[in-house]
Amino acid sequence: MSEKFDVIIVGAGPSGNAAALRLAQAGLSVLQLERGESSGSKNVQGAILYSDALEKLIPDFRDDAPLERHIIEQRMWILDDDSYMGSHYRSDSFNKPPYNRYTMIRSQFDKWFSERVQKAGALVICETTVTELLLDGQRVIGVRTDRQGGEIYADAVILADGVNSYLAKKAGFHPELHPKDVALAVKEIHFMPTELIEQRFNVKGEEGVVIEMAGKITKGMMGTGFLYTNRESVTIGVGCMLSDFKAQQTTPYALLEQMKAHPAIQPLIEGGEMKEYTAHLIPEGGYNAMPDLFGDGWLIVGDAGMFVNAVHREGSNLAMTTGMVAADTLIALRAEGLPFSKANLKRYEATLNDSFVMKDLKKYKDMPAIFHKNPQFFNDYPELLSKAAHTMLTVDGVDKKSKEKQIRHSFRQRRSLMGLMGDAFKLWRAFE
Repeated sequence: MSEKFDVIIVGAGPSGNAAALRLAQAGLSVLQLERGESSGSKNVQGAILYSDALEKLIPDFRDDAPLERHIIEQRMWILDDDSYMGSHYRSDSFNKPPYNRYTMIRSQFDKWFSERVQKAGALVICETTVTELLLDGQRVIGVRTDRQGGEIYADAVILADGVNSYLAKKAGFHPELHPKDVALAVKEIHFMPTELIEQRFNVKGEEGVVIEMAGKITKGMMGTGFLYTNRESVTIGVGCMLSDFKAQQTTPYALLEQMKAHPAIQPLIEGGEMKEYTAHLIPEGGYNAMPDLFGDGWLIVGDAGMFVNAVHREGSNLAMTTGMVAADTLIALRAEGLPFSKANLKRYEATLNDSFVMKDLKKYKDMPAIFHKNPQFFNDYPELLSKAAHTMLTVDGVDKKSKEKQIRHSFRQRRSLMGLMGDAFKLWRAFE
């Protein structure tokens, strides 16, 4: 354990595995530490895999990766108490290889990913907790673990230890998380026959469907629900900001139970057997909540750096991309004979700024604050839109002009003309 490595990576999720694989492939000596029994052992939930990022790292990943279904249909639902309205996008182009997105079971996928890392030459040690970073002044020179004689040294340390990055906070590199910047999500996996899944979601073979939901299912809290198909199961979940859960004094599990009982959702999971349940934190504070990403001898990747695009529900691709960029930065500096100093590691941030990662996060930087302060987007508008649709679709002898007048009156009565104009401006700011 006293051996020195080129790079130590803390964490074996998608970002840590991406960094470890890239570095090992380049011939650097890499140690990856994971506190779980194995990579992915702490992840029982399903997830969405975006193939573009992984394909850049492992071009042949489709040959043996444990994938569930490739997604051919995206549904977006806005729900009130007993109805929903929304849109579907289903494309045959998404049903032709190479497929763009997949559903996956993280415990299986992370284990496969780690096997690739080890085959590339990285040393992976599990059931090991890193208790703190070793510092020489402000420079990180290694880590201390809970093993006997567990001080390990390296030229650089990559922190891929998740949203609640204990190590970065303890070293003063990461401020304490604010509840308004972190969502708590709960998921269940309901197992059912493959034939039943195909029938309910109008798919066949390895085709899959994703449904993303917003509205009154979150009781005015900033959050969303989701449902997607696996081979022999359906994953369903909901998440809201921690600050909202605290203010409303409700629990994520109660919110999920209410969501599952919704008349639009209950038939989709009826008859399934719930076998897995988990809760986990998601960093959704966005660009304005990001910590410092680098310093003397250290880099932050994945969830630890707030790399989640909450608007488009993208996380795994940002995690793997940041892991690869961090690794490429270290590889280039080593090839040039330059030290892993703060001044040189600034390349990591500069490269990210030129990538889709930072461009997307900057685009939506105002979104968390706007939606957090305006619960009408999750309560009033879903109800108003549903009533408007119900009014126009009800044939009852009332002329359409009168119905339109009634709808306009209901909107202005609930929000006022100035309120409607203000909300439109807020939406424009959130998505500009």
